[in-house]
Amino acid sequence: MKKVLVTGFDPFGGESINPATESVKQLPDEILGVQIIKREIPTVFDRSLDVLYTLLDEEQPDAVICVGQAGGRPNITVERVAINQDDARIPDNEGAQPIDRTIFEDGPAAYFSTLPIKAMVRDMKASFVPAAVSNTAGTFVCNHVMYGALHYAATKAPKLKAGFVHIPYLPMQTVDKPTMPSMSQDEIVKGLTALIKTVISVEEDVKETGGAVC
Repeated sequence: MKKVLVTGFDPFGGESINPATESVKQLPDEILGVQIIKREIPTVFDRSLDVLYTLLDEEQPDAVICVGQAGGRPNITVERVAINQDDARIPDNEGAQPIDRTIFEDGPAAYFSTLPIKAMVRDMKASFVPAAVSNTAGTFVCNHVMYGALHYAATKAPKLKAGFVHIPYLPMQTVDKPTMPSMSQDEIVKGLTALIKTVISVEEDVKETGGAVC
C-alpha cells in the first residue's frame, strides 16, 4: 500500500465546527511509510460524491477512509454497512433533503465495508481509545458517501479498500449539550492514526465479537 485517502466533512446542522475535518487535518502526512492524503468534502448529497470521485480519480489511492461526525455516540465507530437509500432528517448544506431516494439505481441494496473493521476496533482499544463496530451509517450524507465510495470501488477500482468511520462530538460542541458524550481531538487523532495503521497492515479481518443485540 502506497497511499491512503482520508476525508472529513465541513460543518453541518448548525455546528460551527466539524470534528471530522479538524481531526483529519491533524493526521500525520505519512504512516508506516504510506502517504496520507487529507481532504475535506462538502456535506451535500450530490456534490459530495462529485468531489470524492474527483479525488479518487486523481489520487488513485489504495484505500479510502471517510470520516464523519456522529453526535451522541461515545466511541469512534467503524461502519459495517452502507445502504442504497437517502432519507434526510435535516437538509444538507445546500438545502437538499431527499426522502426515500435510491442513491444508485444500478447498485445493490447495500455494500459492506471492505476495511478490516473488527481489527480496526481491536487496535484502537489496544491504544486505549474507545471504539466499536457500528451497524448503521444512518441515512444522511455519511451513508451516501460510504455507499458511493464502495460503489466506486465495486465498479471502477476493485482493489480499492473503502469504508467509513464516525467520531463523537468535540468537548467544545457539548457546552450547550451537557448530556452528550464527547472526545478530545487528540484522542480522536490517536484513534484515527491507529485504525489507519490497521488498514495498511492487515489484509484479512479478525473473527471477534462486534455485533449488537438490538
